[in-house]
Amino acid sequence: MKQCLVFLFLLQFFLGYSQLPDGFVYANDLIPDLEVDLKYLGSDNFVGQPIDGYRNNCLILTEQTVDALKKIQNVLKQQNLAIKVYDGYRPQRAVNHFMRWARDLNDTINKAKFYPDVKKSDLFKEDYIAFRSGHTKGSTIDITIIDLDTKEELDMGSKFDFFGIQSWVNYKGITEKQKHNRQFLQTIMLKYGFKNYPREWWHFTLKEEPFPNTYFDFPVE
Repeated sequence: MKQCLVFLFLLQFFLGYSQLPDGFVYANDLIPDLEVDLKYLGSDNFVGQPIDGYRNNCLILTEQTVDALKKIQNVLKQQNLAIKVYDGYRPQRAVNHFMRWARDLNDTINKAKFYPDVKKSDLFKEDYIAFRSGHTKGSTIDITIIDLDTKEELDMGSKFDFFGIQSWVNYKGITEKQKHNRQFLQTIMLKYGFKNYPREWWHFTLKEEPFPNTYFDFPVE
């Protein structure tokens, strides 16, 4: 993350401008200890390769979203916990990459890991892949909670971006501890102004998002 911030500083210094549209910020500028692991920057995702538009491990969000996350981070730290974010703002070119991948029914390299019980041909029909994404508006995040000392993720009962009922918020076929962890995440996120997506325990959108009808396409860098 330090390398990312240095890169951004030098870019702005030499070019004399910020590449972000008004209303967007780098989350770590306001929450320096935020853990960021953008899954679409590398190959550990359902596509199995880096996704178009992701160029650096920099979490970009609307300023209002980061303000809410900062409050959540402060509360969690009192319990020796912290936020970890898998994805935030997502450019439209990344969504287009997902769509191209979903249409290629022969590319199933990560099926066993991410969608073992769902036919790839059904990903659109079952709303796992969409033509538009709330992430592209800048106020949607994919998030979990980690232990502040070990950086280990709390066990939520399924991995991030697992396509299946095991990822639904109210899925019953997990342990009581996993249910507790999911409910803890849901409770604190909803308390501080987010709404959830019932089929993905990690997915939240700021209720009062500032760009509800705008889909951006600037890169994550």
